[in-house]
Amino acid sequence: MAIDTSKGIAGLKGALRYVRAYRDHVFVVKLGGEVLADQHQLDQVAGQLALLSSLSIRLVVVHGGGPQATALSTRLGLTSELVAGRRVTDDETLDVVKMVYRGLLSTELVSALHQHGVQAAGISGVDGDLLTAHRRPPVRVVDDAGVERMVDYGHVGDIDRVDPRVLTTLLDARFVPVVSSLAGDPDGNVYNVNADTVAEALAIALKAQKLIFLTGAPGVLRDRTDPATLVTFADPDDLAELMASGALAGGMRPKVEACIRAATSGVERTHIIDGRVPDALLLEMFTGSGCGTMIVGRKEKATYLGVDLAD
Repeated sequence: MAIDTSKGIAGLKGALRYVRAYRDHVFVVKLGGEVLADQHQLDQVAGQLALLSSLSIRLVVVHGGGPQATALSTRLGLTSELVAGRRVTDDETLDVVKMVYRGLLSTELVSALHQHGVQAAGISGVDGDLLTAHRRPPVRVVDDAGVERMVDYGHVGDIDRVDPRVLTTLLDARFVPVVSSLAGDPDGNVYNVNADTVAEALAIALKAQKLIFLTGAPGVLRDRTDPATLVTFADPDDLAELMASGALAGGMRPKVEACIRAATSGVERTHIIDGRVPDALLLEMFTGSGCGTMIVGRKEKATYLGVDLAD
């Protein structure tokens, strides 16, 4: 019996234009803790990253680990507090995130990539002065319940400077840097930095073509309870109403904020997709329909839609 290979060949031909466009460009890919929590999902994502790397795409992988940090805190009898999607980090919690992010998860992710033939190197924002930050002062925040209050986030850092030389050195040597979301300051202090913010900052500093968030959600939803309300394409203006309505709560809010800042700071296209879906990353990168939410700046939107901004 003859095997019909026409669909596979058609798929390869359809992907060719994307392969040509992406070669030698930088993609910053952020993996959420939900994606890393399951060994099978981690293996699937590592396989997709390996394929991108084999196509001469220069990958930088940033990882979070919120669920794992919360789980270890609970085992140690510590209380976890998140406000507006960001973790309050006291002395004990800082020790937890160091152990979980730079230790456990970095090692597991590098090992998963190695299993798929990728030479990866685990670093944090402290290494090579990659990320210099200062301690965030107490700030007034509107929490997920819509209540405005003053919050002291503790050992949480806001990024002052990115020195990407350690990344470019690794990329030029064809390594895949795996970055855990810690930063330092000139006095030797270490800070917990939101991994979405780290990915955004690195994408801007590296002039990345794409910033991609692999999450535990389908993308941006108009109604958080209904996957059918997926927003497939948006610019910052399109998202303003959703931000104001409170539809973007919890961990989705900092991701969307990071995408907006990146898309208005030189990163061509940003994506939020469900990393738990088989081959989601490849579908988003190599098919016209995609599978999540793409957020772009106004200029890139006009280019994508073929619209003259002068109109």
